[in-house]
Amino acid sequence: MGRIIQSGANDYAAGISRRSIGISRTLNRRVAVIATAWAIVFLLGSIPRVIFAPVPVNDAADLAALALPYLLIAAAPLAGLCLAERSFPAGTLTAQPEIRLAFYGKWRRLSVTEARADPAFGPTGFMASLLIGLLLNVVVRSFEFLVAVPPLNGHAPPWGQALFHMMAADVIVMGFFYMVCFVLALRSVPYFPRMLLFAWGLDVVMQLLIAQQVAATAGLPAEVADALQTLLRGNIDKVLISATVWLPYLLLSDRVNITYRQRMRAAV
Repeated sequence: MGRIIQSGANDYAAGISRRSIGISRTLNRRVAVIATAWAIVFLLGSIPRVIFAPVPVNDAADLAALALPYLLIAAAPLAGLCLAERSFPAGTLTAQPEIRLAFYGKWRRLSVTEARADPAFGPTGFMASLLIGLLLNVVVRSFEFLVAVPPLNGHAPPWGQALFHMMAADVIVMGFFYMVCFVLALRSVPYFPRMLLFAWGLDVVMQLLIAQQVAATAGLPAEVADALQTLLRGNIDKVLISATVWLPYLLLSDRVNITYRQRMRAAV
């Protein structure tokens, strides 16, 4: 009975491994198509928002003030994708950073050849879940902006303009950096773990900046301030939860250390 259970567990683990490899390969081949398709869907969804904006549109400047943030939100992940792919082409052997940030544990250095020959090398296993999570983060943040933030131009109160522009800037900046993180992870670039740590920190800073800038604008209604506070706190909570879940894995996982740090756990 024990052998049967062990065999079933091994088959299940092997199945998960095969599926994760398939996910990584599919993402590697289709990421440009996926990003472009999402940009098109997002822009189509933004058209009704611009047409039925709760502010007057008297000229081209008014229309541009409404439409430009949506265009930039759609373009930011594509820009991050293109920049990261051109900076780290597929198959490129990128040198390890000179300064190590992950010291916990005892590790044995591997050469590039040894690391790439190891079965644990590559963004598969749990890393495939992280890849999907990075993409979903871009999609969810963009969708939340689309449905929750009304498009406002120069005819809106100052607090409304500040809210619209700051929230749009947040989605633009984080869409760019999370997509860069995605490509670095997918291409097994050694800078991925610290780039993700940078993105998490920047995300928290962006939420705090939005709260500071919008709250400092005169005439902000109390109900809007409460809703904004809830939204920003939720964004920060998401970052902290992600960091809490993934940081131990990024520090201790054999796969992560072999793939991104070219080192293997030393025998005790």
